[in-house]
Amino acid sequence: MTERMISIPLGIVIERRDVDHPWQDHEWGAVDLILGAGDTEEWLEIGRGDGWVRYHAGTLPLELHRRETEAYRVNLANDPPLIYVVLRTLDDPDDEQEIELFLVTASAFDAQDYMDSGEDIVDGLPMSEDMMAWIQAFIDKHHVEEPFKKRKRRRYDPDDVGFGKMPPNGKRRHGGNGLG
Repeated sequence: MTERMISIPLGIVIERRDVDHPWQDHEWGAVDLILGAGDTEEWLEIGRGDGWVRYHAGTLPLELHRRETEAYRVNLANDPPLIYVVLRTLDDPDDEQEIELFLVTASAFDAQDYMDSGEDIVDGLPMSEDMMAWIQAFIDKHHVEEPFKKRKRRRYDPDDVGFGKMPPNGKRRHGGNGLG
């Protein structure tokens, strides 16, 4: 039996950067990955400059699932392939960090779903050559090409639709405009 899922730990480096904007003074974003990083109890500041601070905010597992190989194939076909980091805004306004790590994924489809919601910050970070090779090996082992199946349409039968037929109670119903 082959493994249905494999994972590796990825440390997530996020950055708080000052911005010149009328409604906010800073923004958050994922800027780097640390392959095989250990977990941290608290955010660890790892760099600081004029108007920015970087933190190792934590470590999340990058999981590959055998039923999602098509999404990984799409991602590897992109130029460049990306690892997507999803950050979620915290509800507590008193929390200094304002955001939390939520997910790291190689699935272009999952990333698109989170982007479409508009509620999370989704950043794509370029994959290393080693990461691309690891994902490609997983795809090679588990991908099953799904044959395209065209739907067969039923022939249209106007008598089967029911339009123009008398309802079972024998009374025709008119629109809700009170005229009928």
